[in-house]
Amino acid sequence: MSIGATTPASGDVVLRTVGLTKRYGSRLALDGLDIEVTRGRVYGFLGPNGSGKTTTIALALGLISPTAGHVEILGLDTRTHRAQALRGVGATLEGQAYFPHLSARDNLRVWARIGADTTEQRIDEVIERVGLASRARDKVRNFSLGMKQRLAVAAAIMHEPEMVILDEPTNGLDPAGIREFRELIRELAAGGTTVFVSSHILSEVEQMCDDVAILKSGRLITQGPVETLVGASARASSVLLRTTDDESAISVLQARPGVVAVRREDGRLVVEAPQEQTAAQAAAISRALAERQIWLTELRPQENNLEDFFMEITGEGADAAAGADANA
Repeated sequence: MSIGATTPASGDVVLRTVGLTKRYGSRLALDGLDIEVTRGRVYGFLGPNGSGKTTTIALALGLISPTAGHVEILGLDTRTHRAQALRGVGATLEGQAYFPHLSARDNLRVWARIGADTTEQRIDEVIERVGLASRARDKVRNFSLGMKQRLAVAAAIMHEPEMVILDEPTNGLDPAGIREFRELIRELAAGGTTVFVSSHILSEVEQMCDDVAILKSGRLITQGPVETLVGASARASSVLLRTTDDESAISVLQARPGVVAVRREDGRLVVEAPQEQTAAQAAAISRALAERQIWLTELRPQENNLEDFFMEITGEGADAAAGADANA
């Protein structure tokens, strides 16, 4: 889905929701959501199934109406200036429709006419940018899901929008494709385009995004810069090590003050300690083991990551972020 061309923005906040609420009968799908997306940033939108991610995107794009609250895009209140605001937005949605009997290039030509005039040169540029140049003349019915995802992004950026909203854009991509896609999103942000991305691949979100918001059961749990949120995690950090005598090492380490837990994992010992003590513990571990004639063959810290933080704050496994919130 691609909507229009650019619109002058007001200030640095490109997307703001104010008390955004959506009910379906007695079910509260979204409960007073307040988020702010800043210009030129990549903003990750995370949450377990049913948390309200897709509902939020649909509300932002005017596909459904809120029960309460409102959305502001590019400084414009969408209650009174929806069409004008959406001219500065491009978007991809799950289940996006294509013309299967047409080529990728012809699909873009059709979408260009629906939105605003776009030159053939610009169509060539976006096809090249999303990595479909060699398949531009092929019919879309023969495309893989990953290739269709690329075509959807081409349509979203065709009119050079100020903000792009991407709903699960890496679905169907292989690891190399995901890496290329990450680079594309970072390029868009470097060029001044604000990117709002809903994704369940937490490792990619951590590498791709500047800021994240995490929802659960329709409510915002937290939002902020990725580094800040991960750094504020209350989970213990870990030291990974290999030794010449793991059994004896476990006994020594379990007796050390400040050690939260010791466990085996993938052929290593994992020693958990409070985050602020990790560096000091590494030195103390080396010394304590050497005193018992137990020698280290590997010693390195294992830092917290976004997956750790997500599990901590939602109380769910990493795969709980997956899905398109079909019923939310």
